[in-house]
Amino acid sequence: MKIGELARRTGLTASTIRFYESKGLLNAVDRQSNGYREYPTEAVAVLSIIINAQQTGFTLDEIKQVLPVDFSTWRHEDLVAALRKKIGDIEAMEVRLAQNKANLITLMQLIDAKPEGMECKDNALRVMDTMGITVGKKAA
Repeated sequence: MKIGELARRTGLTASTIRFYESKGLLNAVDRQSNGYREYPTEAVAVLSIIINAQQTGFTLDEIKQVLPVDFSTWRHEDLVAALRKKIGDIEAMEVRLAQNKANLITLMQLIDAKPEGMECKDNALRVMDTMGITVGKKAA
C-alpha cells in the first residue's frame, strides 16, 4: 500500500508516517522501482498501536522498546512491565493533578473571600500573605 492510502486509512499525514519510519517504528517498508514506499497491510495496525500508545502517554522511545518487529514476536514480559510502569506514572500524575486542583480551589476561595470595599491590589496582597508568599517592597 502506498503512503497516501496508509495516511487515509490511519488519519495521519504522510510526513508523520515518514517520521515514524525514520524513528524505526515502521519496519519492512519496501521501495518500488520508482522509489515509492510500499507499506505492508500490518502498517495500519502498527500505526494504530503507536497512536493509541501516544494518547496514553507513551513516548516514541518507550513505544519502540516494546513494539515487535512483527506481530509474532511480542515480548510479553517487556510489554507488561511497560504497561505497569505507565499505569504507575499515570497514578502519580493523578496525585499531582489532584493536589494542583486543591491548591487552585483554595486560591479561588481566598480570592473570592475579598472583604467588601477592599481594593483588588490589597486583596492580592492579603491572599499572598495568607499563602505565605512574601512580596518585597520597592526601594524608594
